[in-house]
Amino acid sequence: MRMSPEKTPQTMKAATAAKKLGIYLPAAPAEFQEGPVTRATLNQLLESPPEWLVHLRLHGPHPREVMARKLGVSISGLARAGVTDALTTEEITALLKAPPEWLVVERKTQADVRAENRRVKDIKLGKAALSDD
Repeated sequence: MRMSPEKTPQTMKAATAAKKLGIYLPAAPAEFQEGPVTRATLNQLLESPPEWLVHLRLHGPHPREVMARKLGVSISGLARAGVTDALTTEEITALLKAPPEWLVVERKTQADVRAENRRVKDIKLGKAALSDD
């Protein structure tokens, strides 16, 4: 009878785990950044986040994806505006309270893109409904 070798746990790079957790990796504790993260560890962090993870998610600094979502712009919009550093929740709130010109322009661009995407989707749905008749 053959015994199966013990399975090695599935691991991922810290950067991948940070992305799944929605946090900015350089702001995470060193022990999180330094090694691979197992699937079990990631699940544990998702189910019962430690204080450092809760703090990072609430106060930042945030990764580009989160900054863009909170500001209502695209990641490309952040790049066009020259926003390269991670922002904290406080900094994002300040930008939203007194939006600079770039933020006004990028939010309008994002709104226009969303409206066009809705229009195209509605047209496709309309054509699909017509072909079903």
